[in-house]
Amino acid sequence: MNILIWHVHGSWATAFVQGPHTYLVPVTPDRGPDGLGRAATWQWPPNVREVSPQELRHRPIDLMVLQRPHEIALAQEWTGRRPGADVPAVYVEHNSPDGAPVDTRHPLADRDDIPLVHVTHFNRLMWDNGRAPATVIEHGIIDPGALWTGAEPRAAVVVNDPVRRGRTTGTDLLPHFARSAPLDVFGMRTEGLAGRLGLSPDRCRTRDLPQGELHPAMARCRLYLHPVRWTSLGLSLLEAMFLGMPVVALDTTEVREAVPDDAGVVSNRQDVLDEAVRAFLADAEQARYAGQRARAAAQARFGVQRFLDDWEHLMKEVTR
Repeated sequence: MNILIWHVHGSWATAFVQGPHTYLVPVTPDRGPDGLGRAATWQWPPNVREVSPQELRHRPIDLMVLQRPHEIALAQEWTGRRPGADVPAVYVEHNSPDGAPVDTRHPLADRDDIPLVHVTHFNRLMWDNGRAPATVIEHGIIDPGALWTGAEPRAAVVVNDPVRRGRTTGTDLLPHFARSAPLDVFGMRTEGLAGRLGLSPDRCRTRDLPQGELHPAMARCRLYLHPVRWTSLGLSLLEAMFLGMPVVALDTTEVREAVPDDAGVVSNRQDVLDEAVRAFLADAEQARYAGQRARAAAQARFGVQRFLDDWEHLMKEVTR
């Protein structure tokens, strides 16, 4: 099967392209948002093929996997075929609604020809999906291995663009958590974060690492801290669990469903979270046990083969 898919979400796409199909990824000369082409920092298999907009006019396409509202028109412009009419299509919604969940209508809510695929059950519930046939395929993670050592008594935080995203990702909570544990904040566009938050470099280090170095560096930290208020279930949280890291997280969106009680502490009480951070720093064996339970839970629910099987089932339904 030839599948058209834009490179939008590198971590999610890395799991998706592990399937048995040919994945046609648009590329433009500037490699801008609509033409990134193959990933530069993730390992993608050779069946992921870069194609220009001009080439797409002549390529056979069996399925379009859309991820942003404007891709519906873009796909028609570049291929000459209408998603959902001339070619089967699905739309992957990676995010929770930005607005009030009781009022936020999904961009595909008024059409029933393109199935809407949410990545969490929480997201499906919160969006107003309207007439769109909606389903859920939970994340799949390529297992990085049980890399946790906890050698450094620090808390790992992973967030991209923490200054711009602010309260959404819990950036404003970091000074408070930094009183309980020194933080390693991994991600893109984190430069100058410590200064903006009034934290000394020893209490808040920022680290923008290549993908191949990220997991071993995270795994040296004693625990994974997830201060996110409102976003979809973070792939970084699931990756930390696969690494064998104990979790301390806000009890928001889908986190409670993903993190069992013995894998860490999930709460909206700041005092409970603070105590959990301090306890894991003080007791490496407790951290090790919780991390082992986190890894077992992640392997059981978020393995990449389950993810690919779920997608294969849906694609057969859509294209038959």
